Formats: sequence, structure tokens, C-alpha cells
Amino acid sequence: MKAVICKSLDGIAGLEVGPWPDPEPGRGEVLVRVRAVALNFLDTLIIKGRYQEKPPLPFIPGAEFSGFVEALGADVEGFRVGERVMGFAGWGACAELVSVPAARLTPVPVGLDDDIAAGLTVTYGTAMHGLLDRAELAPGETVAILGAAGGAGLAAVEVAKLLGARVIAVASSEEKRALARAHGADQCLGESESGQDLKAALKALTDGKGVDVVYDCVGGAASEAALRATAWGGRFLIVGFASGEVPRIALNLLLLKGAAMLGVYWGAFLERDPARHRANMERVLAWCRAGDLKPHIGARLPLERTAEALALIEGRKAQGKIVVTMED
Repeated sequence: MKAVICKSLDGIAGLEVGPWPDPEPGRGEVLVRVRAVALNFLDTLIIKGRYQEKPPLPFIPGAEFSGFVEALGADVEGFRVGERVMGFAGWGACAELVSVPAARLTPVPVGLDDDIAAGLTVTYGTAMHGLLDRAELAPGETVAILGAAGGAGLAAVEVAKLLGARVIAVASSEEKRALARAHGADQCLGESESGQDLKAALKALTDGKGVDVVYDCVGGAASEAALRATAWGGRFLIVGFASGEVPRIALNLLLLKGAAMLGVYWGAFLERDPARHRANMERVLAWCRAGDLKPHIGARLPLERTAEALALIEGRKAQGKIVVTMED
């Protein structure tokens, strides 16, 4: 099969497209013929050896995908050959075929495009897990989302709004803020709004009360500023570090606010509670079927241009999902 191969941990420079042996499904696994792969920030880390999981070289990147069932391994139930599915591989999806545990797959309903289905598992799964399972977001609460126009942030904007929250989107350009508004954000802020720091801007938008939940995809200096703008009993969700900087937070800030910082490690959650993940995804798919959720794809590129697609994410130029397809 044709695949994107990571031959060294030099990031994008270590990738090349070439032949790779076809995988075979093991016990409990499903072999999927891939139609589309949605790229994520984690893909830019794993090809540098900087992600939590470190596959041995050489390997195929690509965490989430859509396609159809090619073959079933032993003891697999609930799927049939030819059925459309979407799922999470961790790595290995930037190829024509991928074999994954059946528990990591979700059936794709009729009418949902392959490109859209490919990008639902990781970012929307993370948003659901973070906002519902970890923060226990309630209708009427206020959520500030840092990095609100990227794949993870924009998914959080949409999910928070559908859960009944007031959404404040923080993004670095007016173009990105316009995208967040178009997908449900009630207010938008820049990383430095009108000369105010982020703390003051968030406080001003909440009449001094502060925000109930922070969804942080960025890290860096914005993290502490947003934490200082949380309300009493606020919840700070640690989702990712797109800025490249892992912040050091003074714990007394949590004490003084009665606040909580919560890690959102969706990949580990998927392994520990696949039934809860499936329930979250069924809710996401129901929103898609009803027309309430319309994910934004910022760019579609063929598999041969995967390095170019990853560069968009690495350079923080992505708006919504970046998808590579098996079609030219």
C-alpha cells in the first residue's frame, strides 16, 4: 500500500511517501480502507518524538480517519465488511489501509461526508470529554477557549455552545475570530485586546465575575492570565500546548479561587472508558444529523502533500480541520 512514512524524528523533514506492507487485522481488530485522515497537533509532536506515545521508527503517522471496513479480525462483533466507519489509530492512518481495535471505531451514518467524519473523533471527542466529563459544564456557564480557531479550539466552541454555555473565543487574528463567531462564539478576544491583558479583558466581559471554565489548547503566557480570570470554583482544562510552551502555574492561584486544574488526556480516556467515548460520539453524530453541528474544514490536500498539511498546523495557520485524502 501507499503510505506516509516517518523515517526519523526530524519532524516534517523526516517524512516521505512510499510503499509499506499491507497490515493484517489481529484478534479484536478491524482492517479499514482509509478514505480521509484528519490531522491534529499531536501528529506534529509524534513525528518529533515529543508526544506521550512514541512508536518505534519507522512508522506511519496519522491519528484519526474515516473509511470502510475491508476485513475483520478474529472475535470482532458489531461491524461488517463494507461498512463506513471513523476512528482513532494513534498512528498509522496516513496510509491506504490501517488496522485498529474495534473499540476505537464508530459507525458513520448515511449522509455524513468522509472528510467530515474523519475529523470528528479526536477534536470533538476531546471537547466532549473535557467539557462534559471533566468540567461538568452546565447550561448558562461561561467558557473561555484559548486557540479557538484551530481544530481543537473550534470544536470546543461548537460543543460548548450546543451544551448551552456562553462562549468567549480567544484567537490571534480577526480572520480567526470571525471563524469562531461563525461557529457560535458569543464574544471574541485577541491575545491582547485593546491594550488590555487577557485577564482584564475576560473580567470585563463577565462584569468582574470571571469565567467558569477555561479550555486551553495553547499554553504559554495566556494560561496564567486566563486562570487569573476564572470565577470562584472555576475549572481550568489543560488540553494542549500549541504555543510550544508548557506554563508553570503558581498553585496558590487555585487555592484563592477554590478552582481546579483538570488534565484532558482524551487518548487515555478512550482506552479506559470506550463505552463513555462511544456515548459522547453518538451525541456528536446526532448533532451532525440534525444540522446543529457543521464542522469546518480549513484545507483538503492529497496524501502526497501530508507534510504541507502538517506545516499548516505546526505554524498555527490551521483554521478548523486539516484533512488529507486518498484522492488526487
